[in-house]
Amino acid sequence: MSSGAEDIKTGPEVQSQDLLYVDSAFFSVFTFPLLNGNPKTCLIEPHSIVLSEDAAKKQFGTTDAVGKVVMMKDDSVFVPYKVTAVAKRCPQNSSIKFDALAPIKESVADAQNNDNWFSYFLNTFVVLAPKANLQTVENQMQKFYVRDATTTFKKMVEKYGGGPDAQMGTYFLQSFTDMHMNSELPAQNGLSNASNPIYSYILSGIALFVLLIACINFVNLTVARSVKRAKEIGIRKVVGGERKQLILQFLGESFLLCFIAFALALLIVQLILPVFNDLANKALSLSYLFDAKLIAGYVLLFLITGILAGFYPAMVLSGYKPVETLYSKFNLAGKNYLQKSLVVLQFALASFLIIGTFTIYAQFNFLTRTDLGYDDSNIVVVKKDHIQHSEAALFKTELLKNPNIVDVAAKNGGQWITGARLGNESDISFNYETIDESYIPELKIPLVKGRNFSKDYPADSNNSVIVNESFVKQARWKSPISETVNFFYNKNEIYHVIGVVKDYHYRSLNEKIGPQLFTMKNDKPYGKFDIKIKPNTEAESLKYIQKTFKQFFPLSPYSYVFEDQQKLKDYESEAKWKQIILFGAVLTIFISCIGLFGLSVLSAEKRTKEIGIRKVLGASVNSVVTILSKDFLKLVFIALIISIPLARITANKWLQNYPYRITLNWWLFASAAILVIAIALITVSFQAIKAAIANPVKSLRTE
Repeated sequence: MSSGAEDIKTGPEVQSQDLLYVDSAFFSVFTFPLLNGNPKTCLIEPHSIVLSEDAAKKQFGTTDAVGKVVMMKDDSVFVPYKVTAVAKRCPQNSSIKFDALAPIKESVADAQNNDNWFSYFLNTFVVLAPKANLQTVENQMQKFYVRDATTTFKKMVEKYGGGPDAQMGTYFLQSFTDMHMNSELPAQNGLSNASNPIYSYILSGIALFVLLIACINFVNLTVARSVKRAKEIGIRKVVGGERKQLILQFLGESFLLCFIAFALALLIVQLILPVFNDLANKALSLSYLFDAKLIAGYVLLFLITGILAGFYPAMVLSGYKPVETLYSKFNLAGKNYLQKSLVVLQFALASFLIIGTFTIYAQFNFLTRTDLGYDDSNIVVVKKDHIQHSEAALFKTELLKNPNIVDVAAKNGGQWITGARLGNESDISFNYETIDESYIPELKIPLVKGRNFSKDYPADSNNSVIVNESFVKQARWKSPISETVNFFYNKNEIYHVIGVVKDYHYRSLNEKIGPQLFTMKNDKPYGKFDIKIKPNTEAESLKYIQKTFKQFFPLSPYSYVFEDQQKLKDYESEAKWKQIILFGAVLTIFISCIGLFGLSVLSAEKRTKEIGIRKVLGASVNSVVTILSKDFLKLVFIALIISIPLARITANKWLQNYPYRITLNWWLFASAAILVIAIALITVSFQAIKAAIANPVKSLRTE
């Protein structure tokens, strides 16, 4: 199976259609259900096509499309393809998604070409017998590969270089379910929904943080409220209640609350799932949760949460002495180290997430605002595959007749990485770009040495190249102008360097700038046009560009994108995770503040008499607020001391994934600390001020 795109003609309109090329066994290996058609025979004929129900409705207005004809471009000519089946819409959680399937085109020459052993353009799926030994199958595959491809490999080494240490490589099998979360061998080349496992760890971590903080709140508030239930416990013990019964009662209360929380959680998930799908760019469904293994996990999580939240309070409350509780001589003894430790832990977790959020925000802003080394403003990118230089020149001339169009540059489409040999007999690998003489000036890419391509120099179209600074650095050239680049595998084509451009980010900042070589060679077709327009002329310019494109290329699909907007798509993942982490941090700090607020309320209630006496003796509101707040703020400071080093280590490790990244400055951690302290102070001060301004006579009478 491999992916591709073909032009499909519907009336006078031509549109590009993504499709998968598969062999006739596709529906024998995979169980995609068909609405119409025979799964065993639908892909046998070379000019057959299988459409999804959505594609069938789009093309014909109905899913009853078997026998109808689709005009699809085949070697520059539109050829009729017969619809042989219509498939149901692919599941959202499938790694294989298609709107159209077509048989793989394989000529006799392709089948006999052993060079294809080293062209990794196909995904091959193998169905093993239930008792098959994976290692045995892989060994057999490798033996066949070595036997059939060794001669070809030696010839390729002689032709392209590589030396005596060159390795043939190894063929092995990957589990179908493994590719979804595998960062080294992800779902690609027609497969979709690949995911980086680090994102799953982040989401799981946020969920664990939130759950742990909620459990801490339950423990702290239950223990803090225990004074109010002291008489109840004393009476139960006097009338014969055993400690074991009290433990079961309090654990039962904990489990009941957890059950209600789980039920509410399901309802909340149902309500906010569309928002999360939009946020995470997923298409999750609530039905995915009802898997046997997941249900077992929920039950286990429910039990752990109930025990975690209820065990300690049950042990503390059931241990009260009835005499002390009934005669109001009971008070929570000791320093409450566990309670304070739990407050420290929850604010350490919240602080950790806030620092993480600040880091992601700073890195995202760095990625989207860093100067890329060229000017991509007001550039419209129009794709057109396999366009010859003469056609491009005519199209460019016509476009420039419009006063709103400032310049037009042609360039190859996609990414082409190849290699060559330098004058010192060393080999170098680089990005190979085919451009015209307008490309470098239009994008304002600085030339640091030499000159640009020019029509005044006929040799520029044959044997001249421009390279970037990374190329020069890797080649170890001191004077790059007039140095040679030898494409030795192509009849020793030798090119001379006429210029050096300053390094610029031709890929996203997620990739390090590598060696780059530009040519204007006539036999290399272009694949797109970069059209620079005047500001605020988008509507008129786009209309003229489309009209001119249709005039020159009536049988090609037209589409456009603005270069600067296209660049932002390179950072969609970071943008989504920025929002997710922000949401997690806000939720975490909110739950932490709920617990802190509850503890401050109970602390103020327990110290009502003390506050009243202090006020009668002349204590000011400020002093009372300080007394009530300082103990909690000490815990927050301890939490920050713990969380900041851990957050710094984690943030640094995450940033190592980016070749271009921010520096973790002190202000980032200071800002997070100030925010956490301010939130905690506001939370505690609200109740402290309320207690401080209360009438002392009332407070003493209450006691």
